[in-house]
Amino acid sequence: MELEVRHLRALCAIADAGSLHKAARQLGVSQPSLTTQLRRIERALDGELFLRERTGCRPTPFGRTVLGRARPLLAEMAALVAEARALSQGPRLRIGSTASRALPGWLRRLHRRLPDTETDLMVDVSANALLRMTASGRLDVAFVHEVEGSPLRVPDGLELRVLMEREPQFVSMSRDHPAAALAVVELRDLAADRWTVDPSVDGEWDGLRRVLAGAGLDPPLLHADYHTAASLIVSGEAVAPCQPTSGPREDMAIRPLSGDPLAVRLLLATRPGVHAQMSEGVYEDLRAAYREAALETPPYRAWLRRNASPLLAV
Repeated sequence: MELEVRHLRALCAIADAGSLHKAARQLGVSQPSLTTQLRRIERALDGELFLRERTGCRPTPFGRTVLGRARPLLAEMAALVAEARALSQGPRLRIGSTASRALPGWLRRLHRRLPDTETDLMVDVSANALLRMTASGRLDVAFVHEVEGSPLRVPDGLELRVLMEREPQFVSMSRDHPAAALAVVELRDLAADRWTVDPSVDGEWDGLRRVLAGAGLDPPLLHADYHTAASLIVSGEAVAPCQPTSGPREDMAIRPLSGDPLAVRLLLATRPGVHAQMSEGVYEDLRAAYREAALETPPYRAWLRRNASPLLAV
């Protein structure tokens, strides 16, 4: 078997994700398929690339050597493709983002600012994956969040601007949950609940576990994607952290947590080479869109006022 670009991409995905399960989700393939592919690559290279452990995978010394050669090749290939597409398609702004209610307003403002520029949007649950894509030239900018206490792996060369130094994370629960009657919820009010998180969201699992442990709580944690989690919450089977800009729902209550123990930092990453004036405009449009989304959400608007957030300044 001859090595191809897709094989190198699979190896880097496994190394970055730390497990075959997470890497398979990011690549859009099944775990058994990725496991078989890894075995074929190892046979082709005649050496073991990863140690399979109970907690995941980590590169062997031989694997680190191969990865050290693979990453620059992938970056060069991505840059080649990006430059070729830019030359053939005219002005284009490629945006990456984790999920956010600010996205529609951001795109609307960008279209108004750059009417002759085509805009591509990629939404991914993994902030680290978006940062890698930005560094390699596949994206121009990426709007990501960094869970407090779980730093992102920021590639060299990216320009980072902070949109919110500390965005509080609220909690979502069923409408008939006893704590839904409260304006602000204490963690101890949720001591009897199960929590649900998406393990593919970088840092969320570790961040939540750390905060709950600090409060002396050790509840069952359920792994679920966004849509499954929503069903669990509505049915009263679990509660979950959520963005403070999350809109109201008839079947779900969203409340701030006392003392804001859960938080993220909101960042805009820009690849090297993006014109400074464009970068500034993209950031200002994002800030305005985020402010709009925040002020449309009464609980978050109240939180911003209580904390005299600079986001309220026009």
